[in-house]
Amino acid sequence: MDLVNITVGNAAVTALLGYLVVFFGLVLLMLVVTVMGKIFIAKSRKAETAPAPAVTAPAAAPVEVKKPEAKGTAGELKLYDTDPRDAAMIMAIVADTLGKPLNQLRFISIKEVKE
Repeated sequence: MDLVNITVGNAAVTALLGYLVVFFGLVLLMLVVTVMGKIFIAKSRKAETAPAPAVTAPAAAPVEVKKPEAKGTAGELKLYDTDPRDAAMIMAIVADTLGKPLNQLRFISIKEVKE
């Protein structure tokens, strides 16, 4: 086996050429990505500015009239051995069952029944 002795100068030149090749590749890749990005941006701007094709208007949908909601609060709520999250869930279930908005109902207290 024949070993080749490399001087420090030859090693430095080889390393420098290797670094130059890698950085050239990175710069080339950066340019390709930048150009592709500009192409896609130009296409999307062109698509935005292009007039939309004429579309016939769909038939008018029936309009629902919203009932006005009650204003104000219903006072304080006392919780006895109940987690606030559970109390909120109970109030939402009661309001849904009664078919009334939550702000039209008044809850005085909620107590967990333990058996």
